[in-house]
Amino acid sequence: MATLMNGGALGDGAEIEATQDALFGGSVVLFQPPRGAGYRTNVDALLLAGFAASPGGIHRTPRAAALAFDLGAGVGAVGLSLLRLGAARRVVLVEIDEQPAAMARRNLDANGWTDRGEVIRGDVRDVARSRRGQAALVVCNPPYVVPGRGRVAATQARARSGRLETFVEAARQLAGRQARVCFVYPAAELGLLLSTLSVEGLHAKRLRFVHATPEAPARVALVEAVAGRAGGLHVVPPLVERGARGYTPEMQTLLAKG
Repeated sequence: MATLMNGGALGDGAEIEATQDALFGGSVVLFQPPRGAGYRTNVDALLLAGFAASPGGIHRTPRAAALAFDLGAGVGAVGLSLLRLGAARRVVLVEIDEQPAAMARRNLDANGWTDRGEVIRGDVRDVARSRRGQAALVVCNPPYVVPGRGRVAATQARARSGRLETFVEAARQLAGRQARVCFVYPAAELGLLLSTLSVEGLHAKRLRFVHATPEAPARVALVEAVAGRAGGLHVVPPLVERGARGYTPEMQTLLAKG
């Protein structure tokens, strides 16, 4: 386990305990809270980044976004993945909590991307108002639990509990002309995501379901939306995570990519 000295963001001499993990077969270093001490990155972050980087959206071969915003970035796993996959030239990681924001800064530095990333510790609503229209790509793995509904561990409360509309509204404000907005969300709540996007004038153009196994119902949905007219939704073949012998070839490729 590593101990990070947080360059002043938590106050002089403040220390953060973290595990040093890795993404993409070890090509991306990831510092994150120890188990039980905070929200840890899961595979949904990589699925979202891979979806945003993949062809088949409004651009058949997506161009690298000049500037991408990751809302509720945590320690920065999605933004780091966008840089690794060539989906963004520069990323802004927006995180309200102090410790994960500090780790996100550390992760940019550790991977040699200090000059290609910015970490903003603040509420996504405030950031959206001050950076309106700047994003060519917005990605978001939002909290799945509405405040007051369901139980969330105290160490993960801020990361796991929040209002979807807050993140969708912020995404719409940040999105520049022809920007893409990509979300990952529980498949069972897809209707809520689509309706919330629509209220903000964002309409789904690409949809992909992710299944844990071929027989299992969809676990999460990946959605790409743009501002403008409704219609023209392209539902692409599903992604299956595991087969009889472990990860499927597509998942193996994603996890080892780089």
